[in-house]
Amino acid sequence: MTEPRVITFGCRLNTYESEVMRDHAKAAGIDDAIIINTCAVTTEAERQARQNIRRLRRENPDAKIFVTGCAVQVNPDKFAGMKEIDRIFGNDTKMKAETFMDISHERVIVNDIMSVEETASHLVSGFEGRARAFVQVQNGCDHRCTFCIIPYGRGNSRSVPLGEIVTQVRELVANGYAEVVLTGVDITSYGHDLPGKPTLGQMARRLLAQVPELPRLRISSVDSVEIDEDIFRLIETEPRLMPHMHISLQAGDDMVLKRMKRRHLRQDVIDFCQKVRALRPDVTFGADIIAGFPTETDEMAENTLRLVEECGLIYLHVFPYSSRPGTPAAKMPQVAKEKRKERAAALRDAGDVQLSAFLQSRVGLIEDVLVEKENTGHTEHFAPVVLDRVIEPGTIAKAKVIGHEDGKLIAELME
Repeated sequence: MTEPRVITFGCRLNTYESEVMRDHAKAAGIDDAIIINTCAVTTEAERQARQNIRRLRRENPDAKIFVTGCAVQVNPDKFAGMKEIDRIFGNDTKMKAETFMDISHERVIVNDIMSVEETASHLVSGFEGRARAFVQVQNGCDHRCTFCIIPYGRGNSRSVPLGEIVTQVRELVANGYAEVVLTGVDITSYGHDLPGKPTLGQMARRLLAQVPELPRLRISSVDSVEIDEDIFRLIETEPRLMPHMHISLQAGDDMVLKRMKRRHLRQDVIDFCQKVRALRPDVTFGADIIAGFPTETDEMAENTLRLVEECGLIYLHVFPYSSRPGTPAAKMPQVAKEKRKERAAALRDAGDVQLSAFLQSRVGLIEDVLVEKENTGHTEHFAPVVLDRVIEPGTIAKAKVIGHEDGKLIAELME
């Protein structure tokens, strides 16, 4: 019997959900199956998923192929028309054990995601080949950015109660995971739908208090204007909260941000970075940025490029704008594709300059490295590290940085 394979596209939340599906499929005794968890963040992501489905069918003519995820939720008919697929199910259905218990009924099960009101927590005992685990604390989004289709794939914002998060994290720590990443679609909206309306910061503070054995906690992508005071307090006082914040930035020009219907302006991001650095001077920042959003002029693009240096953003996820049918931005005047690519390349180069300067600043220092695979891992600041020898994954080891190369620190393990 061959265990089910899960192929994941897209975000960290999909990574978490793929592990839930793997557990459900194993428990249901499904063998020789391939589960594809799709992403809809760009039309290119959807195209890649369809291309991979066709390839997997050619390479595995007898396997059962199940397809789910945001692309399926948004465009079920497009996937239903693919003869390569045995079964299609939406984002709420994929998380239910019963979906995998009886695979003989309807080929396509995609419900109205907007009617889903709960985000059930699903206990995941481990993640294949990782020392870091992702824990879903929130799903969906109540905002409607003009470039984004994801709310229609994920539904409205829903939060997981603290008690269920604590149970999940305790189990992961007991199974040897030294680092947990709190993840969701719009994580800073956490708690609005729960009794008492707890904030993300209150939840994180209580989680750390109730699971004192958890060595390291990270918070995934945040909206800088929605950070609550408890998060700032943790940044200042809690060493187990890692000094690395990833900002859902998207642009650094006010007009572009308004046309995106983002909640922040340029100065808000600058103020946020300055406040966090004042509380914890060694903090590092990453950011998601869209290059070549519709109507973006050279001057607007330059404002975003300058923000990378002004805020010292070192880990950039840069995406050339990809028009998504069904979104308001798709109807706006488009920037030429070549310009989008050029602007994306310039942003990546600027990020590389910032990253190189940061890595150089760590040379000679001793870092705590979470070893993830053989001789590689990440520091508290999320800098990738190559160690001088193999060590047990899941270990947090002290290592002296002796240099950097290709965007990674080179370090020697301390005896």
